Amino acid sequence: MQGHHLIIGQITDFITGELLLETHDERYRQRIAHLLADQKGYSRKEIIPRQDLPITAGKKRAIIKIDYLISITGKVGMIIKYGPGSLVTRQRPALAASRLLTDYQIPVVVVTNGVDANVLNGSDGKLMTVGLGSIPPKQELLSIIESHDLKPISRKRAVLEARIIYTFEVDGACPCDDTICLMPEFGSGDRLETDE
Repeated sequence: MQGHHLIIGQITDFITGELLLETHDERYRQRIAHLLADQKGYSRKEIIPRQDLPITAGKKRAIIKIDYLISITGKVGMIIKYGPGSLVTRQRPALAASRLLTDYQIPVVVVTNGVDANVLNGSDGKLMTVGLGSIPPKQELLSIIESHDLKPISRKRAVLEARIIYTFEVDGACPCDDTICLMPEFGSGDRLETDE
C-alpha cells in the first residue's frame, strides 16, 4: 500500500509509454486516454497527461496534477480532471484550473470518475453534456476553439480562482494523497500575490 491507493503492480502509460504504479484510479485514467485516442480522434501528441499546475493562495503554495490537457492547433481546448466519486463536487475546482493553466479561458472542462462524465462550458460553468461518450471529439473541439473567445483571465480573477482550487484540492485533500505536492509557504521577504 502507498498512501490510500492499493498498488496492484505496474502499468504502461498509453500516452507516454512510461511505467506507472497500477492502481484502480490509474486504470480509469488509462481508459480515458484510450477513449480520447481510439474513439475521439486525438493523436497522442495532442493529449498531455499529468500536467503540473502550481497554485498560490496567500502564503500557501502547492502543485496539483491535471489529468489531461487536450492541445490542438497550438491551443489548449479542453482539460479533463479525474476523481473517484461525485462529479458535482469536482466541477468548481476543475473550472478554476481551466482559468489558471493558460492565460486564457480554456473552453471545455470535463470532470469524470471514469464511469460517468460532466462536460462543462469553461466560460460560464454550465453543464453542456453528460457521459463519457459526450466528450467532444477532435473535429468538434476544433470548432469550439475557433468560435470561442479566448479572452485573457484578469490577475484579480486568477487570484480568486487559485484560492478556490487550493481550498478544494489542497485544504480538502486526504493527507496521504500523493498527487499533491505542498510547497514551503512564502516568507516575509518573498513576493506575494496581489489583487491588482
